[in-house]
Amino acid sequence: MTTYDYDLFVIGAGSGGVRAARIAATHGARVAIAEDYRVGGTCVIRGCVPKKLFVYAGRFHGEFEDAQGFGWSFEGAKPTFTWAKLKANKDKEIDRLEKAYRGNLERSKVEIFASRARFEDAHTVLLAGLNKRITAKTILIATGGWPSLPDIPGIAHAMTSNEAFELQRLPPRIAIVGGGYIAVEFAGIFNGLGVETTLVYRGDKILRGFDEDLRDDLTAAIARRAVRIVTGAAPSAMAKRDDGSLDLAFADGRSIHTDAVMFATGRTPNTRDLGLDRAGVACGAKGEIVVDAQSRTNIAHIYAVGDVTDRVALTPVAIREGHAFADTVFGGKPWTTDHHLIPTAVFSEPEVGTVGLSEADARHAHGEIDIYKARFRPMKYTLSGREERMLMKLVVDARSQKVLGCHVLGPDAGEIVQSVAIAMKMGATKADFDRTMALHPSAAEELVTLRDKWVPPQAG
Repeated sequence: MTTYDYDLFVIGAGSGGVRAARIAATHGARVAIAEDYRVGGTCVIRGCVPKKLFVYAGRFHGEFEDAQGFGWSFEGAKPTFTWAKLKANKDKEIDRLEKAYRGNLERSKVEIFASRARFEDAHTVLLAGLNKRITAKTILIATGGWPSLPDIPGIAHAMTSNEAFELQRLPPRIAIVGGGYIAVEFAGIFNGLGVETTLVYRGDKILRGFDEDLRDDLTAAIARRAVRIVTGAAPSAMAKRDDGSLDLAFADGRSIHTDAVMFATGRTPNTRDLGLDRAGVACGAKGEIVVDAQSRTNIAHIYAVGDVTDRVALTPVAIREGHAFADTVFGGKPWTTDHHLIPTAVFSEPEVGTVGLSEADARHAHGEIDIYKARFRPMKYTLSGREERMLMKLVVDARSQKVLGCHVLGPDAGEIVQSVAIAMKMGATKADFDRTMALHPSAAEELVTLRDKWVPPQAG
């Protein structure tokens, strides 16, 4: 029988890889993991966690304004913001989390290699930084994704979200290119921190794939915050002026003069230089590793989880996929990740929370549907005087009355939708929502007090 150095070798110590390694080790497997940067991956080091901390920082500007409506005054003193302090405190928290992730691996007796790993054959990886070869019976690829940049002149002057977390100072002006999660969230962050912000998108409306009411209402809310939104704009070139400022040109002849340009135009599976061809692992058109429902590649003992598979690029999904893999392969408890009804939030200003089908997708899939929605000013803003509107929307199958989608725009939208997702996962109907007692006064009570079906206005 062939003897291997490890039962499982994991390439990539992000959320999915760390979870898989720990669970496999608790099942008695001999496990090692390789990471060439920092333990924790995109989410912890340069994604969800630092981004959410920056979102909180950007919201204080509005909070200080709101406080005056509730009787607070600052006696003429104007609150000031220091980017360096925020960055230092963020770095301290990320260091703490990385140590926690590393400690969890060590307590699970997972050996950690600080090196990039590359396949030499289907059972052997080379740790390039350590000049060490390791064999494993089973190998899991969990290398995540990486920001993509367009191939245009001057693109070297642009940054991605990776570099945005490490800026030494805030630019006076910034143009953010993109219309998805990251672009919209960073537009709110920079705007909230006092940066003159322009959001540039090649399409006609931001947040493609989301419910149309969410897209429209968020666009209006962002514009009220003085974020300039430029749509239908495809970047064609960048140039740097003598004073360090930048010109961003578009294919239609328009241009923007700014101090910094951040591209948030998508992420690609991080499969570069992994030596997948040496192992015989098949990839798709975008470089994603092709896997089945059990996260198995075309090579029976090689698996992949998380963003590198380009299934659903969300941290909790990667964690669940990694856990399912470890239980199935090493724990004798086979199960698969359900990618249906995944709640998600966009930590924009204001926040978006959504689960299930949009109105358009529900009509396409189910035909006749009922729509319930409400727009209102949250109680907090009645005294602050800030012009804010909240949206609550339910999409319901007309025949079964099963709730197919829930879409929320406003404060704590993500927190609200997380709870709604539980009910929807259990197959809740509109009648189940109606039977639920309202929690008053709260914004979320609107979801159980919606009674009137929305009727679209008659054309003409």
